Amino acid sequence: MRPARLLRPIQVPQSAWNAPPTCVKGLSLTARRSCSCSAPVCLSATGSLHSQSKHEQRGYRGNRGKEVEIHDPPPDHRTIGTAQSLFTTHTSSPGAPFFQPDGTYIFNKLTAFLRAQYPAFGFREVLTPTMYKQSLWEQSGHWANYKDDMFTVTGNSSHKPEAAQVESFNGRMQSKENINEAAEPERFGLKPMNCPGHCLLFQSQRRSYRDLPIRYADFSPLHRNEISGALSGLTRVRRFHQDDGHIFCRPSQVKDEISKSLDFVRLVYQTLGFKDYTLVLSTRPEKNYIGTLDEWNRAEDQLKEALDASGTRWWRKDGDGAFYGPKIDVLVRDSDGKEHQTATIQLDFQLPKRFVLGYEAPAPELEAKGEATLDSISRQTMGTVTPVMIHRAVLGSLERFMAVLLEHHHGQLPFWLSPRQVIILTVTDNKPVIQYARQLKNEFSNTEDDKLPRQLHYPTYIVDVDDSGDSIAQKVVRAKKKKYNIICVVGARNFIGTKTEGNWSTVDVDVTAQPDQRQTWDAIEKIRPGSQAPVQKDKGTAFNARNMGPGVRLRSDQCRELIKTLSQQYL
Repeated sequence: MRPARLLRPIQVPQSAWNAPPTCVKGLSLTARRSCSCSAPVCLSATGSLHSQSKHEQRGYRGNRGKEVEIHDPPPDHRTIGTAQSLFTTHTSSPGAPFFQPDGTYIFNKLTAFLRAQYPAFGFREVLTPTMYKQSLWEQSGHWANYKDDMFTVTGNSSHKPEAAQVESFNGRMQSKENINEAAEPERFGLKPMNCPGHCLLFQSQRRSYRDLPIRYADFSPLHRNEISGALSGLTRVRRFHQDDGHIFCRPSQVKDEISKSLDFVRLVYQTLGFKDYTLVLSTRPEKNYIGTLDEWNRAEDQLKEALDASGTRWWRKDGDGAFYGPKIDVLVRDSDGKEHQTATIQLDFQLPKRFVLGYEAPAPELEAKGEATLDSISRQTMGTVTPVMIHRAVLGSLERFMAVLLEHHHGQLPFWLSPRQVIILTVTDNKPVIQYARQLKNEFSNTEDDKLPRQLHYPTYIVDVDDSGDSIAQKVVRAKKKKYNIICVVGARNFIGTKTEGNWSTVDVDVTAQPDQRQTWDAIEKIRPGSQAPVQKDKGTAFNARNMGPGVRLRSDQCRELIKTLSQQYL
């Protein structure tokens, strides 16, 4: 009797089945929602399936001899975050992710990158309170339209009667109790956005037309009371950070400010590897909008001119603008073809009026229309003009954008963003080899200088050493699984006095984990000319039976220069 042959389960092709959208109390998790000054907080909960490797694309033959294609699910940032120890969650604070050291490193790198660009685009960073009184939210209009999505806090009003100092008949100060009745408890709301606070900052000083535009940037944490069943990883959270920005400008400056904001978006997304994105212009809703038709038409024309000048493809979505003004949304496409709405640029006529914001300008009637005049008589008349407010978020929610970034790069981030940049593997556990590896660690990480305190922006790099007694093949597999960008292997032949280049020690380098291989090898070529052959002539000790891809042998100073170059060029 022949034993039954065990068969692998047949994978149903992608076209034969589509995952239904997940719903919670009638709310689809694939739906996108926007608020007054940010991009949507949620990502699509479902996505198409994509094969991951050539081996899997070839498939296998099932029980009837028919070749069946195998698909791996698309990358999930939650799985990546767990595997790489980037973040975690806890039931004690649902919707508020806990970032591990490596996840915090990525978060800080993203904010540092944006901060480095702010001076070129005229932004100044500010800090604003986390909560405001209910009366402020009523003034801004958020209490009427957004109250259910806000966290509220009640202030402590059970204070003791104050003792007031009064002067007695003999001239000496004596205390007398105030018998004021206890005030009603004050109600506060944790901010879901930064725009009201930035309006208060603008309002705090007298402004002239010469001061504008004024550009504020803010990374303060925000809170939104999302439905508990809809919370998911970093894509749908209750506490998050946003690269929030608000521009207060003259009506005549709107077009230029929109163009600069689009330039900012282009710079950031191309640097982060998102070269495929689309712009969407959302115009005046049919009902329940604020402002005159003339204001809306003028604003939409300015946005159209800025979009045409940007050179990026865009399309129009009629009636989908916010109630206070038209907006531009940015849709990015990741490596698996999924679209995500991230950045947003929105015009706001309403909030400056609600907060009675103004600046002094000549010929105020013409200034309010965005028209200039050279008439000296008209310019003698000064008056107060309401500024235009532009809400701008380049990445949107940083937590959410990290999820998009991790999935786009399949967990293998570029060197400058990676929390695991370099690892040095020893061929043996001999003491001289281990000492040499640790010496290279101090050199490559740029921490060998003991001079303290260090200067601001002193560059350091993350370099680890694996000097365990495992075989080199096991170490390489472990390093690749942990997503190290550069794997360096050193042995006795890399020492001075054996097989070295001149008086320099060497290191065998594998950079196959780098996302942008072309630019990485261009950098290596500049450091060591002639090293870009399809199969490197000098493979070195690291590439003989060590389970490593094509690599290059570099002097230790060349490897240090490579690390510096990859970081500075955002590779």
